[in-house]
Amino acid sequence: MENIEIIFTVNPGATSTKCALYQLVDNEIDCIAEEAINHPDEEIVEFDSVSDQVDYREELVRQFIDQSLPQQGEIIACAGRGGMLTPVPSGAIKVNDELVDFCLNDPVYYHASNLGAPLAYRVANTYGIEAFIVDPVAVDELTEVARVSGCKDFPRFSFVHALNVRATVRKLAEKLGKDFEDMKCVTAHLGGGFSIAAIDQGRIVDNDNRMEGGPFTPERAGGVPPIPLVEACFSGDYTKEELMKKLYGEGGVYGYLGTKDMREVVKRVEDGDEYATLIYDAMIYQICKEIAAMASVVSFDLDGIVVTGGLAYSDKIIADIKAKVSKLGQVYVYPGSNESEALAATAARVINGEEYREWPVEVSN
Repeated sequence: MENIEIIFTVNPGATSTKCALYQLVDNEIDCIAEEAINHPDEEIVEFDSVSDQVDYREELVRQFIDQSLPQQGEIIACAGRGGMLTPVPSGAIKVNDELVDFCLNDPVYYHASNLGAPLAYRVANTYGIEAFIVDPVAVDELTEVARVSGCKDFPRFSFVHALNVRATVRKLAEKLGKDFEDMKCVTAHLGGGFSIAAIDQGRIVDNDNRMEGGPFTPERAGGVPPIPLVEACFSGDYTKEELMKKLYGEGGVYGYLGTKDMREVVKRVEDGDEYATLIYDAMIYQICKEIAAMASVVSFDLDGIVVTGGLAYSDKIIADIKAKVSKLGQVYVYPGSNESEALAATAARVINGEEYREWPVEVSN
């Protein structure tokens, strides 16, 4: 019996590590096993830093592989979620010792996604194969004009949910019978953080920067008025850590309503809570305003508007977005993150000869 060719994917998040095995047949992938390995708070708090969790998570990842790999299964490539890197182009990057060291010891920001490269690399080394990361949030394809912020000292830069954005645009391209490289659309990834991006000829030419700009989210403040923020920074009333939490983690919907769960917020709206309705309406308002702004980047010449991420499971949120933006173009909905599939699909294309890059990587527009 011939061996079954398998691609292993690993996607570490703050409270879980998502693992999957994809069978590769005639350049097509099929998921044969997947698991979201949960990491309870009482286990995570034992570690001083995210980087210190790598051995702990590796052990759990290997348990998944041991339990899920078919008897005739042969892992031929590994693909991990990319972390908080310096700016890089889209696509696959081959993992090496230097990239692992950067992710663990010198990332742009410390985040669980930084463990994607080390975990994929460790598994790959066991089988004597290659590991890749795919479309990290640091993908930067902004045009030159998009980088001009209005303040010379602070140029705009890209920080975007590139993996899911590009994956869902590929799905839409397939649906429409178009080449990915010909696509023009706006994609709104709506989860705990948002990424609303303009795609032109398959490139993410502008976006709202998932950490600093655009609409507020269930837990992030988005683009707040800069002068009051500067004054708060020098008021002596807040520490840096307190202000960062107000912007990232305890901002957005949570700052107003005390919850990050949009299912709870929708229920409060439907139950007639006027204040919850105001905050909900403001979030939808800002999302739709940003979608329209990104549509202008491609001169409103759209193949469609893609809405994806966890909030796309909400019928009410989707209906309210469609009511405001449908005149710009047809809205296509792809709920969830689609990230494990995107990792495996990119690894499959690399195996089939698609170009990949070596770390370190520099952006060239």
